[in-house]
Amino acid sequence: MTRSHSLVALVAGLAFLGYARAVTLEVREGNSTCIKAELSASLSITYNTSNATSTAQVSLPESTTVDASSSSCGSNASFPWLVGVFGTGHALSLGFSTNGSMYNVSNLILQYNLSDPSIFPQANSSSVVTVVLTSVGIWARVNTTYRCISPASVTAAGVTVTFSDMKLEAYMPGDDLSPTESVCVADQVSTTVPPPPVPTTSPTPVPTPGPPERGNYTLTNSNGTVCLLAQMGLQFNVSFMSASQNKTVQELVNLHPNLTAASGSCEASSATLVLMQERTTNLTFIFTLNSTSNKYYLSGVTLDAAWPDMTAPFRASNTSLDYLRSTLGRSYMCSAEQTLAVVPAFTLNTFRLQVQPFGVSTNQFATAEECQMDQDQMLIPIVVGAALAGLVLIVLIAYLIGRKRSHAGYQTI
Repeated sequence: MTRSHSLVALVAGLAFLGYARAVTLEVREGNSTCIKAELSASLSITYNTSNATSTAQVSLPESTTVDASSSSCGSNASFPWLVGVFGTGHALSLGFSTNGSMYNVSNLILQYNLSDPSIFPQANSSSVVTVVLTSVGIWARVNTTYRCISPASVTAAGVTVTFSDMKLEAYMPGDDLSPTESVCVADQVSTTVPPPPVPTTSPTPVPTPGPPERGNYTLTNSNGTVCLLAQMGLQFNVSFMSASQNKTVQELVNLHPNLTAASGSCEASSATLVLMQERTTNLTFIFTLNSTSNKYYLSGVTLDAAWPDMTAPFRASNTSLDYLRSTLGRSYMCSAEQTLAVVPAFTLNTFRLQVQPFGVSTNQFATAEECQMDQDQMLIPIVVGAALAGLVLIVLIAYLIGRKRSHAGYQTI
């Protein structure tokens, strides 16, 4: 009997340490499957106990199921998501994106519940922790299955997720994995002479993101009336200490509207708009109204960020700003890119911005007051056009004068 119990404990322990069989997860929309994954995943999570730190080793169990309410096939305004839930409040989520010819896992989110004593014994917290991992390295051609039997790991914020025996496909045209595969580099066996080693040079710079997508954000007051309207694309320019490079780096990061929730409040002389993206990025705008001049402006900006490569959470705040100034009863608009300096380590870039934090009526923007950059951009073609018109007029006058003189030389004496 003792041996039987020991055998059961050993099997359970092996499953706990990541030796479980692969799980199959599918996201369906109607009768069609849009995402399918067959994979094994082991998780290594470092957490705090009362007097030390400990590391939990757990595998994705066979009982993992797809959370239908959080998973999605995506749309024109949102990315596809596969959300697998297991245990007591734990979840592993994969977010996908595509450029038309390739698709990739653009975000991996692990949510774990420290109040689960079976995984986190003696944890000194009972909170639910969310960790976002980017640069997962899973890419495949559209209409092919990504296959990687070899183990592959991604690490961030004390968490390591290791995948193995993986087959998955997003943006599926059919209900089953495509027989055509995009095989990961680790699984590829070369039968040709390997190319010569690439000379070591300076590291390849991280590609900068393109212009951010424009988001639409609305606040309502207690009686349900719209009190703030904002449409804008937002991009962070942040300097922080990199954990992987052990030095200060500067990165441009776009805010994704489809992953962002808006909240805040509207008061008589102040309005606050809070934009939160997946619990890792919190951006706060504070607008102030001067009742004497009937002018409003952006007076404060605060950024709280906990991105994967940061050695510590980042916070920057400035409440003595004077940006986006406009008149009560009008909106402020600036289609050109603006750079709002907040603190030396953080500037905010805005694109195609229109905002009205006071005096909103009929749930629509009022007549806009345009920024100087937009006015200058409109002035340039006017000046160029006027200059061309003047040049044409000068040429015409010169031609008429020359023609008149030519005729005068042949008059009868």
